[in-house]
Amino acid sequence: MKWMFRKACQMFLAFSVLAMPVMAEEPTSVESLLPVDFPPPAAEPAPAGLAPSAFTPGNVSSVTVAQMGQPLGVVLSGGQLQGGIDFTLSADQVVTNAQLMLNLKVSPAMAARNTTLQLMLNGQPLGTVPLGSADSNVSTYQLDIPAAMVVSRNNISFKINDGDALLCQRDLSDKYQVTIMPTTRLDLEAQQLNIGADLSHFPRPFFDEMQMTPATMMFAFPAKTLPEQVSAAAQVASWLGIQADYRGISFEAMQDKLPEKNGILFGKPGESIGGLKLPASNGAMLQIIDNPGNPVYKLLLVVGNNDRQLRSAVWRLTRGQFKTLTSSAAVEPQTIPVSKPYDAPRWISTERPVRLSELMRKDQSLTATGIWHDSLRLAFRAAPDLFMWDGDTIPLKIGYRFPSEPWIDEDRSYLSMTFNGTFLHNLPVNKQGALETLWHKVGGDARQESYDMPLEPYLIYGDNQLALYFKIETKENAPCSVLLNNNIKSRIDEDSWIDLSNTRHFALLPNLSYFVGASFPFTRLADFSQTVLLLPENPGESEIGTLLDLAARSGNATGTALSNNRVMFGLPSGGANQLHLSESDVLAVSTLEQSAFNRALLAQSSFTSNEHTFGVREPGMWEKAQRWLEGDWGASGVDADRYFSSNEAWRGFVSFRSQWNPSRLVVMAIGSNGEQLSRLHNDLSSARINAGIRGDAAIITDENGVRSFRVGPQFPSGQMPWYMMVVWYANQHSALLAIFGLLFATIIGLSLYALLKQRARKRLNPRGDDRE
Repeated sequence: MKWMFRKACQMFLAFSVLAMPVMAEEPTSVESLLPVDFPPPAAEPAPAGLAPSAFTPGNVSSVTVAQMGQPLGVVLSGGQLQGGIDFTLSADQVVTNAQLMLNLKVSPAMAARNTTLQLMLNGQPLGTVPLGSADSNVSTYQLDIPAAMVVSRNNISFKINDGDALLCQRDLSDKYQVTIMPTTRLDLEAQQLNIGADLSHFPRPFFDEMQMTPATMMFAFPAKTLPEQVSAAAQVASWLGIQADYRGISFEAMQDKLPEKNGILFGKPGESIGGLKLPASNGAMLQIIDNPGNPVYKLLLVVGNNDRQLRSAVWRLTRGQFKTLTSSAAVEPQTIPVSKPYDAPRWISTERPVRLSELMRKDQSLTATGIWHDSLRLAFRAAPDLFMWDGDTIPLKIGYRFPSEPWIDEDRSYLSMTFNGTFLHNLPVNKQGALETLWHKVGGDARQESYDMPLEPYLIYGDNQLALYFKIETKENAPCSVLLNNNIKSRIDEDSWIDLSNTRHFALLPNLSYFVGASFPFTRLADFSQTVLLLPENPGESEIGTLLDLAARSGNATGTALSNNRVMFGLPSGGANQLHLSESDVLAVSTLEQSAFNRALLAQSSFTSNEHTFGVREPGMWEKAQRWLEGDWGASGVDADRYFSSNEAWRGFVSFRSQWNPSRLVVMAIGSNGEQLSRLHNDLSSARINAGIRGDAAIITDENGVRSFRVGPQFPSGQMPWYMMVVWYANQHSALLAIFGLLFATIIGLSLYALLKQRARKRLNPRGDDRE
């Protein structure tokens, strides 16, 4: 009997080992086996004196087709009856369960064919779904995917099985159409892998550049947080914002608490954060350790005694190139370069013409293959304060070549150009004109292979995209086989360029649209070497977290980390800090609860703040007269004040001239409370809200979205010589100029009238004085 019991136990153990996932390093956790809607069970506290046991945590995530780089979805139509998407997943996770939620929109003509759509993942078939008629415009299908098929780099492809029959259906691209909606998503359950405490992996496991979804980072500080620690955190946040790029990243600040998962800690040697004592050190150091709550997760310790040491530690961290299996590193003093005006690497140069090939991503090409292809989309950022006089344009030269094939209809084929969604021009294959057409008909070469396109300055934004699409039409008698001819090439020439060298840097400030678009004017020097990040004397977690989010947005906009930023807590009453304020722009973050700080900061602005209210100060008579004389007749302070007072829960931005230097600017992110302030990150992720922020006051509420106002006066800032400033003022205030011109003409006219009248009297009566 004992022998049978022992044999049964051995068989049970053997079966348990075989049942473990072959791709995971550790057993499946309890959390990964639970339904998504169920909370994980609470962990039992470890016995006193014992470290908690490591377990493999389960993560649930989703990635949509829009996040995979297809914001409009994937359209299969005409000759483009198959397509695919590449997507990547975090490399330190093993997928244990995967499911595809497929949302399809099928045109009525395609639905009437009762065909199917074939799906493949990484070259392996997933199955087919019907493309018949449905009760709604969008049909939803749920497909289970074998977890072993999902790896770090993936490709999912779609093909209409009835494609051969549609091959010769010319000019019916809108009639037979299937759209894989951008809301189509891949739901994943995965187990976190322990990649070890190794600085050479940074930024993993805190951020993985292969993930395509927004990331959230945890930064922890001591109970008594110091400005230099927040400054170092802003430097890291801005660098991570560069790495996140289009994915998006947000930050949560914690004071005297440890993150439950991965996190970065900032403090002095020997300080305690959430019960964890930072290592002793005379200089700056970096160390990565297991999270005491779960060793699968890691904590990165950034340690320094002062601002210089912390700044050096972060600079060394973001330079990377640590040796493998380096868990800690002492950091020597670092030499940190200082930015020059408008040297942001992600901003297009205004010093010379820029070739379009310089604007391409590494995975892009100036050559399009076949008839059916995507548009070539060239994205670039520009300084938001570019200025040109009315009538001036930005030169754009496009060199292009269509394929030379006898079956191409050259009269109906063209190169389509759009800029930031605005249609520019359709460039023909051959030159247009009577003589050119005649020459072409007699066999002459009339190909047009270049075009100079003047761009209106108002089309240039902070974030821009030029789209070029070769629309190739075939002749009616062309064989069906040519429609899938991938041997033909359409090319944009390497010497195509855009030239912004005739623009100036000049703008009217404050203008919050510049700030939300490119963190301007702070990014004039992209490392924030002339910017002060200002927080209340005792900032809360929401205020620090919002500041970190804004730092990441700046890094993402410019490609430069805030290596020379300066953080201050409270307003200084004198000394070096006040001198620094007089030489810098100011980015402040606060809530209404910080009433003393708000009153001091807003003392000389158009805004006012009390303990529970925020509003607009009524301008005095002299200020009203001054604004009227300057032609500033569009201020809406009363409307803004009423809107502030009519909302209890809100967040937003205000901007005004600095009280320490009237040529400098203050932008203040503020919320009615910490919870409202924390919502600014999601607000700024919305294109609609971004587009609505302008003026010098922008108020966001959950009910009404964003409303913007211009409350205070604006002032010119930038590179403009004085004699051109006179012309600019005259152009800006034409009505006022007309009034002054009329007054001047009246005064001169009356003076001349009196003088001429006196001369006439003397001429007509030369001896009048003698008789008197």
